[in-house]
Amino acid sequence: MSTTDCEQGETGWGILEGLPGDPMIWVLIFSELAAFGLFLGAFVVARAIHPAMFAAGQATLDSHLAGLNTLVLVTSGWAAARATAAARASRRQAARGWLFAAMALGAFFIATKLFEYAGEIVLGNGLETSPFFTLYFLLTGFHLMHVCLGIVILALVSRSASVTGVETGAAFWHMVDLLWIVMFPIIYLVQQ
Repeated sequence: MSTTDCEQGETGWGILEGLPGDPMIWVLIFSELAAFGLFLGAFVVARAIHPAMFAAGQATLDSHLAGLNTLVLVTSGWAAARATAAARASRRQAARGWLFAAMALGAFFIATKLFEYAGEIVLGNGLETSPFFTLYFLLTGFHLMHVCLGIVILALVSRSASVTGVETGAAFWHMVDLLWIVMFPIIYLVQQ
């Protein structure tokens, strides 16, 4: 990159440059989407190989709790979008309030997911019960770790509530939402 490019605002990020937030968050988001895609692909292939085992495992899951968690995460995504709008309008206090709402809903998601895990464990279902539960716990546990990380990111960007910071945190949070919206039907609803 030449000095002229730098003077003209060229950062070298190419296609990532037009996306909201810090370009590095998009590198992370795309890599995480690829990892989750592989996980979900493994789940779908394993279900095709063992349809009866997956149907039996799926029958023990609480789709009502998972549906509630879907509504919670979608609502938290809306709160993150409101935070972004507030930050762009230079309303930092409002942005912080919306970020707090997104974090609180994320915490509710975590509590609900842990309650769901406890129910499965009480039934005797764990990582080694079957390929279904191995993939179920790994996939949803990996997502749960991302919810936790998302809450940390939102907390960090809420300190300054700058436009770029809030956009960066909201982008990651929307990835977490999107992943759950894709995972929920594949794990809880789709039957072979």
